[in-house]
Amino acid sequence: MLLLVPNLENPMTATVLSTPITLGHHTLGNRIVLPPLTRQRSAQPGDIATDLMAEYYRQRATAGFMVSEGTQIEPRGQGYAWTPGIYSAAQVDGWRKVTDAVHAEGGVIFAQLWHVGRVSHHALQPDGAAPVAPSAIQPTQVKAFIETAPGTGELVQPPVPRALSTREVKDLVGFYAEAARNAMAAGFDGVEIHSANGYLVNQFISAHANQRDDEYGGSLDNRLRFLREIVEAVSDAVGSQRLGVRFSPLFSGTDQDRVYIGLVEEDPHHTYIEAIKVLEAANIAYVSIAEADWDNAPELPETFRRAVRETFSGRVIYAGRYTAERGEKLVNAGLADLIAFGRPFIANPDLPQRIFNGWPLNPLRPEGMYGGSEQGYTDYPAYG
Repeated sequence: MLLLVPNLENPMTATVLSTPITLGHHTLGNRIVLPPLTRQRSAQPGDIATDLMAEYYRQRATAGFMVSEGTQIEPRGQGYAWTPGIYSAAQVDGWRKVTDAVHAEGGVIFAQLWHVGRVSHHALQPDGAAPVAPSAIQPTQVKAFIETAPGTGELVQPPVPRALSTREVKDLVGFYAEAARNAMAAGFDGVEIHSANGYLVNQFISAHANQRDDEYGGSLDNRLRFLREIVEAVSDAVGSQRLGVRFSPLFSGTDQDRVYIGLVEEDPHHTYIEAIKVLEAANIAYVSIAEADWDNAPELPETFRRAVRETFSGRVIYAGRYTAERGEKLVNAGLADLIAFGRPFIANPDLPQRIFNGWPLNPLRPEGMYGGSEQGYTDYPAYG
């Protein structure tokens, strides 16, 4: 465990974000989280984590808690070129470089288990097949990203997906459990199920994307069955206290907003509180809520935040357009336990120290966010 000693002469260091907290089996040195951030820098062929990725995570290991970028659980789960996987022996070995680097700095890191479902393209699928999904409904407000030449690519419209059979859905539950075991073999401290942003688990939950007539479709309870079975299978594989789940409930917005945050539900409060009841029953370590993070984005209602706290006894993480002050208010109000900072952590590898000491932040260079080399990735300077 890495404890940062704040500068007591600076009022910023009074923040509750600098205080230790337990999460599952771990005691975290502070309440600042590096959330999952897609960076598209895995080695090709094979979508394997690299030494450069290990350095990127090592630089940010003073976060109290870290979650890896999404790592696909099987070949069909990929929706963007150059994202890493967690289903092959070589991928497990690659991720071991990352976890070893993080642990050498005293960090705690979970792997985010990812399957994009219908948000993919023939060019990314085995044998050029159609992407798989709960139902054969084409997504119209999102793009996949395919490689067009080594190191270059383009955003493309996903095609109409193929609906999974009931047997295939059950097989996918097993793929999640196997990916969780692979993550532990790679040295991760736990796993997070990606149930947000319009990807596969979110597609099953959504009445817009899921029009099945079997046990996985129809009623909300049925639409939550896929999530429930994954949580149970992963808990059996690695332990419930090594498991978190991420959601992205959106309470208002346009179709275009779905590009950034996921699928809009008719009654998001009811949908996601029922989903969180699934997590509570399984006794998992945490729930992570990804909020809309663009300018003038709608905020989550306080009634929903309070319902989350009343429903779930584990740790609650929020991510979005948070400043240290806004995050501290949410923690002090008892509505959150940890706060995740995405873009600020990309540009500031020493973000916790900057927050605790009131130091200025590096500006983000958007051109280096996705793909490429160390530029815009590991070349951001620490303060001073």
